[in-house]
Amino acid sequence: MPVAVVTDSTAYLPAELSGDITTVPLTVAIGGVEGAEGERVGPAEVAAALTARRVAVSTSRPAPERFARTYRQLLDAGATGVVSVHLSAELSGTREAATLAAGQVDPDRVLVVDARSTGMGLGFCVRAAAGAAAGGADLAGAAQAARAAVAATDTFFYVDTLEFLRRGGRISAASALLGTALSVKPILHVVDGAIAAREKVRTASRALGRLVDLAVEAAGESEVEVAVHHLVAAERAREISTTLAQRLGGRLRQQWTSEVGAVVAAHAGPGLVGVVIHRIG
Repeated sequence: MPVAVVTDSTAYLPAELSGDITTVPLTVAIGGVEGAEGERVGPAEVAAALTARRVAVSTSRPAPERFARTYRQLLDAGATGVVSVHLSAELSGTREAATLAAGQVDPDRVLVVDARSTGMGLGFCVRAAAGAAAGGADLAGAAQAARAAVAATDTFFYVDTLEFLRRGGRISAASALLGTALSVKPILHVVDGAIAAREKVRTASRALGRLVDLAVEAAGESEVEVAVHHLVAAERAREISTTLAQRLGGRLRQQWTSEVGAVVAAHAGPGLVGVVIHRIG
Protein backbone atom coordinates (compact mmCIF):
# COMPACT_ATOMS: atom_id res chain seq x y z
CA MET A 1 0.00 0.00 0.00
CA PRO A 2 1.48 3.40 -0.94
CA VAL A 3 1.62 6.50 1.22
CA ALA A 4 -1.93 7.41 2.28
CA VAL A 5 -3.29 10.93 1.83
CA VAL A 6 -5.72 12.57 4.26
CA THR A 7 -7.46 15.92 3.95
CA ASP A 8 -10.43 17.73 5.44
CA SER A 9 -13.88 18.41 4.05
CA THR A 10 -13.07 21.93 2.82
CA ALA A 11 -10.98 20.62 -0.11
CA TYR A 12 -14.16 20.29 -2.21
CA LEU A 13 -12.51 17.90 -4.62
CA PRO A 14 -14.69 16.80 -7.56
CA ALA A 15 -15.74 13.16 -7.17
CA GLU A 16 -13.53 12.05 -10.07
CA LEU A 17 -10.45 13.45 -8.29
CA SER A 18 -11.07 12.16 -4.78
CA GLY A 19 -9.88 8.60 -5.48
CA ASP A 20 -8.42 6.95 -2.39
CA ILE A 21 -8.07 10.20 -0.46
CA THR A 22 -9.45 10.02 3.08
CA THR A 23 -11.51 13.02 4.19
CA VAL A 24 -12.08 14.10 7.79
CA PRO A 25 -15.06 16.47 8.09
CA LEU A 26 -15.28 19.77 9.91
CA THR A 27 -18.41 20.50 11.93
CA VAL A 28 -21.08 23.09 11.12
CA ALA A 29 -23.66 24.27 13.66
CA ILE A 30 -26.90 25.87 12.47
CA GLY A 31 -29.07 27.26 15.23
CA GLY A 32 -27.08 25.23 17.74
CA VAL A 33 -27.59 21.92 15.91
CA GLU A 34 -24.29 20.39 14.80
CA GLY A 35 -23.57 18.23 11.79
CA ALA A 36 -20.55 17.00 9.84
CA GLU A 37 -19.84 18.92 6.64
CA GLY A 38 -20.75 16.89 3.59
CA GLU A 39 -22.45 14.21 5.67
CA ARG A 40 -25.26 15.94 7.54
CA VAL A 41 -24.93 19.60 6.57
CA GLY A 42 -24.68 21.08 3.09
CA PRO A 43 -24.38 24.56 1.56
CA ALA A 44 -28.11 24.93 0.89
CA GLU A 45 -28.97 24.75 4.60
CA VAL A 46 -26.22 27.23 5.45
CA ALA A 47 -27.27 29.68 2.72
CA ALA A 48 -30.87 29.55 3.94
CA ALA A 49 -29.81 30.20 7.53
CA LEU A 50 -27.58 33.12 6.57
CA THR A 51 -30.34 34.64 4.46
CA ALA A 52 -32.79 34.33 7.37
CA ARG A 53 -30.25 36.28 9.50
CA ARG A 54 -31.89 35.20 12.75
CA VAL A 55 -30.20 31.80 12.70
CA ALA A 56 -26.66 31.53 14.04
CA VAL A 57 -24.15 29.58 11.93
CA SER A 58 -20.71 28.54 13.15
CA THR A 59 -17.98 26.05 12.27
CA SER A 60 -15.43 24.06 14.23
CA ARG A 61 -12.40 21.91 13.52
CA PRO A 62 -12.31 18.13 13.84
CA ALA A 63 -11.08 16.85 17.20
CA PRO A 64 -7.47 15.63 17.26
CA GLU A 65 -8.79 12.23 18.30
CA ARG A 66 -10.68 11.96 15.01
CA PHE A 67 -7.47 12.51 13.07
CA ALA A 68 -5.51 10.12 15.30
CA ARG A 69 -8.07 7.38 14.74
CA THR A 70 -7.91 7.94 10.98
CA TYR A 71 -4.10 7.83 10.91
CA ARG A 72 -3.98 4.62 12.95
CA GLN A 73 -6.52 2.93 10.69
CA LEU A 74 -4.52 3.77 7.57
CA LEU A 75 -1.19 2.68 9.07
CA ASP A 76 -2.71 -0.53 10.44
CA ALA A 77 -4.10 -1.23 6.96
CA GLY A 78 -0.56 -1.19 5.56
CA ALA A 79 0.17 2.40 4.53
CA THR A 80 3.89 3.16 4.75
CA GLY A 81 3.07 6.68 5.94
CA VAL A 82 0.39 9.37 5.89
CA VAL A 83 0.49 12.85 4.36
CA SER A 84 -2.28 14.97 5.89
CA VAL A 85 -2.99 18.15 3.91
CA HIS A 86 -5.30 20.81 5.34
CA LEU A 87 -6.79 24.25 4.95
CA SER A 88 -4.78 27.24 6.07
CA ALA A 89 -3.89 27.49 9.75
CA GLU A 90 -4.68 31.20 9.40
CA LEU A 91 -8.33 30.30 8.74
CA SER A 92 -8.94 27.30 10.98
CA GLY A 93 -7.53 25.21 13.80
CA THR A 94 -7.80 22.09 11.65
CA ARG A 95 -4.09 21.88 10.85
CA GLU A 96 -3.28 22.26 14.54
CA ALA A 97 -5.61 19.37 15.39
CA ALA A 98 -3.97 17.23 12.71
CA THR A 99 -0.49 18.12 14.00
CA LEU A 100 -1.45 17.16 17.56
CA ALA A 101 -2.79 13.85 16.30
CA ALA A 102 0.34 13.15 14.26
CA GLY A 103 2.42 13.63 17.40
CA GLN A 104 0.25 11.17 19.27
CA VAL A 105 0.38 8.52 16.55
CA ASP A 106 3.88 8.68 15.01
CA PRO A 107 5.42 11.98 13.86
CA ASP A 108 7.92 10.06 11.73
CA ARG A 109 5.17 8.36 9.74
CA VAL A 110 2.54 11.13 9.64
CA LEU A 111 3.44 14.46 8.01
CA VAL A 112 1.04 17.41 8.12
CA VAL A 113 1.08 20.02 5.33
CA ASP A 114 -0.59 23.44 5.48
CA ALA A 115 -2.09 24.18 2.04
CA ARG A 116 -2.31 27.89 2.92
CA SER A 117 -5.75 28.10 1.33
CA THR A 118 -9.08 26.27 1.19
CA GLY A 119 -11.50 24.96 -1.44
CA MET A 120 -9.61 23.76 -4.48
CA GLY A 121 -6.71 25.91 -3.28
CA LEU A 122 -6.41 23.01 -0.85
CA GLY A 123 -7.75 20.43 -3.28
CA PHE A 124 -5.00 20.90 -5.87
CA CYS A 125 -2.39 20.34 -3.15
CA VAL A 126 -4.14 17.20 -1.94
CA ARG A 127 -4.35 15.92 -5.50
CA ALA A 128 -0.61 16.57 -6.01
CA ALA A 129 0.25 14.54 -2.92
CA ALA A 130 -2.03 11.69 -3.99
CA GLY A 131 -0.58 11.68 -7.51
CA ALA A 132 2.95 11.51 -6.15
CA ALA A 133 2.04 8.70 -3.77
CA ALA A 134 0.35 6.73 -6.55
CA GLY A 135 3.51 7.15 -8.62
CA GLY A 136 5.62 5.55 -5.92
CA ALA A 137 6.88 8.57 -3.99
CA ASP A 138 7.86 8.02 -0.39
CA LEU A 139 6.41 9.98 2.52
CA ALA A 140 8.78 12.94 2.11
CA GLY A 141 8.24 13.00 -1.65
CA ALA A 142 4.45 13.03 -1.39
CA ALA A 143 4.59 15.84 1.19
CA GLN A 144 6.94 17.83 -1.02
CA ALA A 145 4.56 17.45 -3.96
CA ALA A 146 1.82 19.02 -1.86
CA ARG A 147 4.10 21.90 -0.83
CA ALA A 148 5.10 22.53 -4.44
CA ALA A 149 1.43 22.77 -5.38
CA VAL A 150 0.91 25.37 -2.64
CA ALA A 151 3.47 27.62 -4.34
CA ALA A 152 1.85 27.05 -7.75
CA THR A 153 -1.71 27.89 -6.68
CA ASP A 154 -3.54 31.23 -6.35
CA THR A 155 -7.03 31.85 -5.00
CA PHE A 156 -9.19 34.91 -5.76
CA PHE A 157 -12.81 35.44 -4.80
CA TYR A 158 -15.67 37.90 -4.74
CA VAL A 159 -18.36 38.24 -2.06
CA ASP A 160 -21.49 40.36 -2.11
CA THR A 161 -20.79 41.50 1.45
CA LEU A 162 -17.89 41.27 3.90
CA GLU A 163 -20.28 40.80 6.80
CA PHE A 164 -20.08 37.01 6.99
CA LEU A 165 -16.28 37.00 6.88
CA ARG A 166 -16.29 39.61 9.65
CA ARG A 167 -18.67 37.59 11.82
CA GLY A 168 -16.46 34.55 11.53
CA GLY A 169 -13.31 36.50 12.36
CA ARG A 170 -11.73 35.89 8.95
CA ILE A 171 -11.29 39.63 8.29
CA SER A 172 -11.11 42.59 10.65
CA ALA A 173 -14.13 44.66 11.63
CA ALA A 174 -12.36 47.71 10.16
CA SER A 175 -12.10 46.05 6.76
CA ALA A 176 -15.76 45.09 6.81
CA LEU A 177 -16.78 48.61 7.86
CA LEU A 178 -14.76 50.12 5.03
CA GLY A 179 -16.49 47.94 2.48
CA THR A 180 -19.94 48.82 3.83
CA ALA A 181 -19.25 52.53 4.19
CA LEU A 182 -18.04 52.94 0.64
CA SER A 183 -20.60 50.54 -0.84
CA VAL A 184 -17.82 48.81 -2.72
CA LYS A 185 -17.69 45.28 -4.06
CA PRO A 186 -14.63 43.51 -2.67
CA ILE A 187 -12.30 41.22 -4.55
CA LEU A 188 -10.23 39.23 -2.10
CA HIS A 189 -7.35 36.79 -2.37
CA VAL A 190 -5.45 34.44 -0.12
CA VAL A 191 -1.97 35.68 0.84
CA ASP A 192 0.29 33.58 3.08
CA GLY A 193 -2.78 31.65 4.14
CA ALA A 194 -4.84 34.69 5.18
CA ILE A 195 -7.64 36.56 3.44
CA ALA A 196 -6.68 40.00 2.17
CA ALA A 197 -8.34 42.65 0.05
CA ARG A 198 -7.05 42.64 -3.53
CA GLU A 199 -9.22 45.31 -5.10
CA LYS A 200 -12.43 47.20 -4.45
CA VAL A 201 -14.75 48.12 -7.31
CA ARG A 202 -18.15 49.74 -7.51
CA THR A 203 -20.36 47.09 -9.11
CA ALA A 204 -20.75 43.33 -8.98
CA SER A 205 -20.38 43.01 -12.75
CA ARG A 206 -17.11 44.92 -12.72
CA ALA A 207 -15.87 42.84 -9.80
CA LEU A 208 -16.56 39.61 -11.66
CA GLY A 209 -14.74 40.95 -14.70
CA ARG A 210 -11.71 41.81 -12.59
CA LEU A 211 -11.85 38.35 -11.02
CA VAL A 212 -11.28 36.89 -14.48
CA ASP A 213 -8.47 39.39 -15.21
CA LEU A 214 -6.66 38.51 -12.00
CA ALA A 215 -6.96 34.79 -12.65
CA VAL A 216 -5.52 35.18 -16.15
CA GLU A 217 -2.67 37.31 -14.79
CA ALA A 218 -1.92 34.64 -12.16
CA ALA A 219 -1.79 31.98 -14.87
CA GLY A 220 0.93 33.88 -16.70
CA GLU A 221 2.28 31.83 -19.60
CA SER A 222 1.86 28.51 -17.79
CA GLU A 223 -0.54 25.73 -18.57
CA VAL A 224 -3.11 25.69 -15.80
CA GLU A 225 -5.90 23.84 -14.08
CA VAL A 226 -8.78 26.00 -12.89
CA ALA A 227 -11.53 25.57 -10.35
CA VAL A 228 -14.47 27.96 -10.13
CA HIS A 229 -16.44 27.91 -6.88
CA HIS A 230 -19.69 29.60 -5.95
CA LEU A 231 -22.48 29.72 -3.37
CA VAL A 232 -26.00 30.17 -4.72
CA ALA A 233 -24.46 31.88 -7.74
CA ALA A 234 -24.39 29.20 -10.41
CA GLU A 235 -25.01 31.60 -13.29
CA ARG A 236 -22.15 33.84 -12.23
CA ALA A 237 -19.88 30.81 -11.99
CA ARG A 238 -20.89 29.59 -15.45
CA GLU A 239 -20.17 32.99 -16.98
CA ILE A 240 -16.74 33.15 -15.36
CA SER A 241 -15.94 29.58 -16.40
CA THR A 242 -16.86 30.32 -19.99
CA THR A 243 -14.89 33.57 -20.10
CA LEU A 244 -11.83 31.97 -18.49
CA ALA A 245 -11.87 29.15 -21.04
CA GLN A 246 -11.92 31.72 -23.83
CA ARG A 247 -9.18 33.89 -22.31
CA LEU A 248 -6.84 31.04 -21.38
CA GLY A 249 -7.29 29.12 -24.63
CA GLY A 250 -4.82 26.28 -25.10
CA ARG A 251 -3.16 26.93 -21.74
CA LEU A 252 -6.24 25.57 -19.95
CA ARG A 253 -5.58 21.92 -19.20
CA GLN A 254 -8.69 21.20 -17.10
CA GLN A 255 -11.49 23.15 -15.45
CA TRP A 256 -14.06 22.34 -12.78
CA THR A 257 -17.05 24.34 -11.53
CA SER A 258 -18.71 23.52 -8.22
CA GLU A 259 -20.61 24.93 -5.28
CA VAL A 260 -18.62 25.27 -2.07
CA GLY A 261 -19.50 23.19 0.97
CA ALA A 262 -21.08 24.25 4.22
CA VAL A 263 -17.95 25.50 6.01
CA VAL A 264 -16.82 28.01 3.39
CA ALA A 265 -20.49 28.89 2.80
CA ALA A 266 -20.82 29.84 6.46
CA HIS A 267 -18.00 32.37 6.23
CA ALA A 268 -18.43 33.75 2.71
CA GLY A 269 -22.19 33.98 2.32
CA PRO A 270 -24.52 33.71 -0.71
CA GLY A 271 -23.19 35.30 -3.89
CA LEU A 272 -19.63 34.05 -3.44
CA VAL A 273 -17.68 33.35 -6.61
CA GLY A 274 -14.08 32.19 -6.45
CA VAL A 275 -11.39 31.18 -8.91
CA VAL A 276 -8.44 28.94 -8.08
CA ILE A 277 -5.53 28.82 -10.54
CA HIS A 278 -3.05 25.95 -10.39
CA ARG A 279 -0.01 26.39 -12.62
CA ILE A 280 1.43 23.21 -14.12
CA GLY A 281 5.13 22.78 -14.83
